[in-house]
Amino acid sequence: MEQHTSNMQNSFQENNRPLEIYLFIDPFCTDCWSLAPLIKKLQLEYGDYFTLKYVLCGQLAALNSKRPLDFANFPRLKQQAGNRRIPLQVSSGFDQETFTPHLAALSIKAAELQGKRAGTKFIHRLQELFFMENADISDINIIQQCAKYVDLDMEEFIRDIYSVSAAKAFQCDLKISLEMEVTEMPSLVFFNENIEDEGLKVTGLYSYSIYVQILTEMLEGYPSPSEMPSLELFLTKNPIIAVNDLALIYDQPVKQMERQMKKLQLQQKVKKIRAKNGIFWKYIANSM
Repeated sequence: MEQHTSNMQNSFQENNRPLEIYLFIDPFCTDCWSLAPLIKKLQLEYGDYFTLKYVLCGQLAALNSKRPLDFANFPRLKQQAGNRRIPLQVSSGFDQETFTPHLAALSIKAAELQGKRAGTKFIHRLQELFFMENADISDINIIQQCAKYVDLDMEEFIRDIYSVSAAKAFQCDLKISLEMEVTEMPSLVFFNENIEDEGLKVTGLYSYSIYVQILTEMLEGYPSPSEMPSLELFLTKNPIIAVNDLALIYDQPVKQMERQMKKLQLQQKVKKIRAKNGIFWKYIANSM
């Protein structure tokens, strides 16, 4: 725990941001997949106020048990929040009972050894393969395809998957999960600059406004949101996405966002993809 506290202190000093959020995920559970657009929106609007660290939970591919958010320390939130949750819209057709994610977990830690951004891109692509394409992401060939897609150094990546470094990084995630008593996915733990204060743990999936309210409470004031990027700029960095997620991120009705995507389709800037779990839009990189 002392080493963990020291790492947090160093993180605050290096990033000069008042909050740090630990995001505990099983990348292959539906709630964590559904949380992804909320986290993207939070980073776009309030990323200047926090750093985000992904932590893999030991109970990968386990079904979530539902538990209400504890607002004991946030009385103003309790009156507004109730038990609002976002309904699941995604389900994987892959047999999760026989799925063994250990190699996939090690591959995520190996990707992170090439940088935080590389690791995040790898996680997102692995989730796309799992939920959109129903791919067996415990297959080393699929894992390598994912690494190539996000432009990792392949020689280094393959070496790191089977390295002591990746194994230790995964064990470190398991230790952090144990220390913070995280057993359900997804979970977020919010820390402020005072490393003596306990973190606020939020388990489950909630509406975007709840996460903004928590940030507001922890910052002891209303944080000023950054201006959202243009839709096309966002798509260059997030080339495959569902229209429902775009509507959530940009606070627009789904039908209005669908019209925007169809306009881009007529301009040959995006194309529609029909996947097992629904319809997605893919940005065409050479369109600009």
